[in-house]
Amino acid sequence: MKNNSSNVSSNEKYRSGIVLSLIGLLIAPFQAAAGTLGKACSVKLPEVHFTQCLNDAEKNVSIAGEILTLGSNAKTDFFNDPNGKLSNKNAPVLLAKVDNTKSFTLTAKVSPEFKETYDAGALYIFLTEKLWQKFAFERDERGTARIVSVRTIETSDDNNHQPVSGKSVYLKISSDTQTVAFYFSEDKIKWNLARLYKNAYPSTIWVGVSSQSPMGIGNATFFEAPSLTTESVKDFRMGI
Repeated sequence: MKNNSSNVSSNEKYRSGIVLSLIGLLIAPFQAAAGTLGKACSVKLPEVHFTQCLNDAEKNVSIAGEILTLGSNAKTDFFNDPNGKLSNKNAPVLLAKVDNTKSFTLTAKVSPEFKETYDAGALYIFLTEKLWQKFAFERDERGTARIVSVRTIETSDDNNHQPVSGKSVYLKISSDTQTVAFYFSEDKIKWNLARLYKNAYPSTIWVGVSSQSPMGIGNATFFEAPSLTTESVKDFRMGI
């Protein structure tokens, strides 16, 4: 049993080392080209200031009080398909700069219009077109609204989580510099953990919001009270 346990531990360390090395390779060009992410913009709400825009996101924004509406055009998405057939990188994304040596939490109530399959509103961690994480409220192939997460390291994985019965959901990304985790809630009281992994991102990252319509004619997503703070959740299992 000792030998088997040792082998498993060695394999896990080896796989972890490969992932971290790959992340390092993908981060290098981002660090070399710091400041060239998308283009500068200014979209300001009471609790978050977005200063970088991807794919002309600022042209599809409206603000009413604490509600930000972000529209997406037809056939827009961010996804690096493993076989390349469904890859796309044209969804509008609003981004705010984060000091990743400190804790942070990004939260918003997300309400997409859901006109067509894969229409979604999402929170993002973004570094390059080959290194990002999407946390979405999305309409699936059966017309069901559910939580979806997509972690991209060169290519994207794709994970369907629980269905959500309502038209809105609260999404949250939180990190204490060591761990980054993704939560959703229908009442902003009881949070459900969707995903958790090591925060191996560099000292400066970008977080933000996006809307997509990969198969449709466009989708507007309403982000109510988006907030970016310099604190993390205290309990990473419970999300509070």
